Amino acid sequence: MMKSFIEVNPESHFPIQNLPYGVFRPLSGGEPRIGVAIGDYVLDLSVLDAAGHFAMTAVNKKEVFKQPSLNAFMALGSKVWHEVRRQIQNLLHEDISTLRDNEILRNKALHHQKNVEMLLPAQIGDYTDFYASKEHATNVGIMFRGKENALMPNWTHLPVGYHGRASSVVLSGTDVRRPQGQMKPLDKTTPLFGPSRQLDMELEMGWFIGPGNEKGETISLRDAEDQIFGLVLVNDWSARDIQSWEYQPLGPFLAKNFATSISPWVVPIEALEPFRVAQPRQEPEPLPYLQTDGAGSFDIHLEVHLQGEGMKNPQPICASNFRYLYWTMAQQIAHHTIGGCNLRPGDLLASGTISGPEKGMRGSLLELTWRGNEPIHLENGEERVWLEDGDKLIMTGWCQGEGYRIGFGEVTGRILPALQ
Repeated sequence: MMKSFIEVNPESHFPIQNLPYGVFRPLSGGEPRIGVAIGDYVLDLSVLDAAGHFAMTAVNKKEVFKQPSLNAFMALGSKVWHEVRRQIQNLLHEDISTLRDNEILRNKALHHQKNVEMLLPAQIGDYTDFYASKEHATNVGIMFRGKENALMPNWTHLPVGYHGRASSVVLSGTDVRRPQGQMKPLDKTTPLFGPSRQLDMELEMGWFIGPGNEKGETISLRDAEDQIFGLVLVNDWSARDIQSWEYQPLGPFLAKNFATSISPWVVPIEALEPFRVAQPRQEPEPLPYLQTDGAGSFDIHLEVHLQGEGMKNPQPICASNFRYLYWTMAQQIAHHTIGGCNLRPGDLLASGTISGPEKGMRGSLLELTWRGNEPIHLENGEERVWLEDGDKLIMTGWCQGEGYRIGFGEVTGRILPALQ
């Protein structure tokens, strides 16, 4: 097994097999720049680039690591990402002396993670949220339309999605203000205005687009994964009472545009290859542009923990897996562009809520409490149907290898009261 000269705990999310990218700024000062996580450290790629350690790669003299976002690097494409990744792994390898034995360079290039501020990894031009979990769509459909009409007629034929709000995508750790809007309770004849009473979380994963495509062109299913720079954890907060009133006949608006939280580290899709698995069987067979015969998913364990203001420690409330998604990332990209929509470097696509076949695998409170009828019992005696002010959500995920993990870190957020 490949190992780094930097000691990494077997349960760390960031071994040499991972090397996720992020944008950081040292707490001691300086401009934002790009690094990779290795164990408890951040490796400053701009320092290595300035020292000439990427001279034999296509990023040479482009200064793509001396940037406040990953967009310029994302735009260079999968072949460049691959060669840069190989060079970073070589520099960090336990048997390679180049960085290991150069104390001056090592001290300049390595920062402990506690000594840096993480920033949004990309300048996100557009954000698209899908609805790709059959279990989630079925659960929601049963609640609102009954078991016989759980899935809409189009659901098994195409990846359903909507265009979200990129400006309110925020980094993990950012507090989330309870949104206000119109709601129409079942016992009322007219809508009322006020803070959402049914604030929810959504366990999702997202992926950043690389080079993208020209307007009017498409990205084929065969080429779609080459467009995926890397993946992040996503909590797409939802105000269910606002959503149920406003989404007809169009779609989510105020219920979804107040905040979407993402984790800071972008895990390269190449790091996930050892964990590739087949997606669920698709029936009926999709139309030709969506047909796939390969393993298009990944075995990524996902967890959600909740910590109320009166709780000493977070409590697990959900455990799911990325492999349950019915529609793959490649299918979602192919469908997104089939009409000629142009994707651009840094665009964020997300999966929609990821739920599994068992109750404890439901990726939203809407499902876990079955629309409020089955409260979650917390260890301190409290109950939850929806999120309360002061609640903190922690989502995490990883792939488990032999003696190592490919992890995504965490995406966290705490609920603040609505504006008065």
